[in-house]
Amino acid sequence: MTHERNRPQRHYILASDFDHTLSFNDSGIVLSELLGTQDFQRKVDGLARLHFVQQGGELAYLLLHDPEYRRVRREHLHEVGKRIRLKRNIPLLVKLLDDLDGLRFSFHVISAAPEEVIQSALEGIVPPENIHGTKFDYHPETGEIRSILRVRAGYGKVAMIEELCQAESVSFDRVVYVGDGSSDIHVMLNLNRHDGLTIAVSENKFITQIARRTVLSDDALSVMVPLIEEILGWDSARIRAFFDAQGLTLRQWSKVRTDSVTIVAGVERPPAVA
Repeated sequence: MTHERNRPQRHYILASDFDHTLSFNDSGIVLSELLGTQDFQRKVDGLARLHFVQQGGELAYLLLHDPEYRRVRREHLHEVGKRIRLKRNIPLLVKLLDDLDGLRFSFHVISAAPEEVIQSALEGIVPPENIHGTKFDYHPETGEIRSILRVRAGYGKVAMIEELCQAESVSFDRVVYVGDGSSDIHVMLNLNRHDGLTIAVSENKFITQIARRTVLSDDALSVMVPLIEEILGWDSARIRAFFDAQGLTLRQWSKVRTDSVTIVAGVERPPAVA
């Protein structure tokens, strides 16, 4: 028994997106509501159609260039974080990952959302040094955003994973990434290639086709189900017992495989080859 307690833990990294992954809100929409601006989604859609900025980096672009968003200061972003509606049980998720049947997970948030928003929303839950969002340079006197120092969207997330793996001496096959949208495609493809575990938490057709697992829930703790199955190899009975031990019940847990088929009438079949 003493030998088991002293056995070195296997170290993993669990990295998660923020908007719509740990939260129900889009940071840009909440900021727009704070500013009294109505055109955020229209502007984002316009940038997306032009492919002018990397997908996920639209808010950062607006904060730097759009007249309506140029008035945003650090305190506005902090207030947005306080207004973000988080998914349930994020603190419990972080706690359980610290020692999971001989495994230890470092929990990091990698997101294109402004770093101040995420830090404010997750204050007291995730250490600031484990939050990697879009970072701005502010004018020391006016507080105006002068430039973008980094945007953690698209390939920027891949680069951040590489930095974390190097800093924590963790191989890519011991990385779990959780995301919900198109800005997570690059990092998921990269981790799949290196045998990492990728988990989608939305029905976005682009991401579900790439992620190794998909789980839909309004509870952040739901990602423990595919994580435990894939890494620890536990069966459903043991997983249910694990949740029971936390005072929680998996009430509606169903695995569904969906085939998407389109059938068109009146299409002429090619002639048979003799």
